[in-house]
Amino acid sequence: MAYTKYIVSLTVAIPLLATTVSAGLSGCAKDIALQITNIYENGDTKFHYDYCENLHDGRGFTAGIVGFCTGTSDGWEVIKVYHKLTGGNDDFSPLDKRLEQLAESGSDSTSGIQNYCKIWENLAKTDSRFRQAQDTIRDETYIDPSQKYADKLGLKFSISQAQLYDTGVQHGTGNDADGLGGLIKRTNNKFRSDAPGDSGSTLDINGHKVDEIVWLNKFLDVRTDDLKHPREEENRGGNYWAQTVYRVKSYRYAIDKKQYNWNGSVQVLDNDGKPTTVRCN
Repeated sequence: MAYTKYIVSLTVAIPLLATTVSAGLSGCAKDIALQITNIYENGDTKFHYDYCENLHDGRGFTAGIVGFCTGTSDGWEVIKVYHKLTGGNDDFSPLDKRLEQLAESGSDSTSGIQNYCKIWENLAKTDSRFRQAQDTIRDETYIDPSQKYADKLGLKFSISQAQLYDTGVQHGTGNDADGLGGLIKRTNNKFRSDAPGDSGSTLDINGHKVDEIVWLNKFLDVRTDDLKHPREEENRGGNYWAQTVYRVKSYRYAIDKKQYNWNGSVQVLDNDGKPTTVRCN
């Protein structure tokens, strides 16, 4: 989805991040988080490695398990990893020059790559190396950066850590106005005094003691506003983001049911607003 280089400058509340991989989402909680985002991206909990279409949202072709896009460069990142696994001679190779151009320019054009989805769908069904490449870029681009933010914030609950991952997938993990880092900064700026709660987990935000679930609810407020009113022009294509507020409503449903830590299953809302249970595989 929204691919952005991971550069942190949130001096308001988050110091420069370490390079070590986070100890955030893992095991069952990670599995559930991935499945929940699958619902938002593809309509069910399955991993749709072969999904590919043009949503006309300003990002070119959207494909794979988290909606890798030709116009935001994460699609190109997947293909580069795949090239390394194949030795660089595979079905995508003839498109390399054009895909690199689109990734570097951020263009939503699909000219010159009309057979992109056909290739993507076929390889996803027939080559485990291509599925492996998708897993690799998903973790490197979205899981790891989002969980580093979670670590620095001191988030303890699966639901908070997973929300940062889902936000990173849709908004990107950078510090731009619509990115995960930008949303965290805007959220933290709203706390100018202690904000107690009853979750049992307390964060240090701008020197104030803030209950983790109080913080998470405020973050969801900020994300909702951003979905309805994206700051960056590139994210306003087709008014698509405003139609995806169900992602936030789904997490609010889980919060209301106090499903903070995910060890076996969790209830969330699907894209039609109906309760659904997601279980650890």
